[in-house]
Amino acid sequence: MAPFVDHSAAALALLNSGGRFSRRSGSFLGQCVVDPTPLSRKQAEWLARLLDRAGFPPVAGDEHD
Repeated sequence: MAPFVDHSAAALALLNSGGRFSRRSGSFLGQCVVDPTPLSRKQAEWLARLLDRAGFPPVAGDEHD
């Protein structure tokens, strides 16, 4: 699978995947979808972990592994 073009697309894919998320993670993903503000390093790392756990590719250009 190709990397996601941005954090919004990645978060939307996770939410649409049908996976189970905690309220906190779900809220974070929802905010990522609607807010184009760049993620902090900590947020980018959290999104990267959620993507990895779900078996999704990373966000393109994301240097946080």
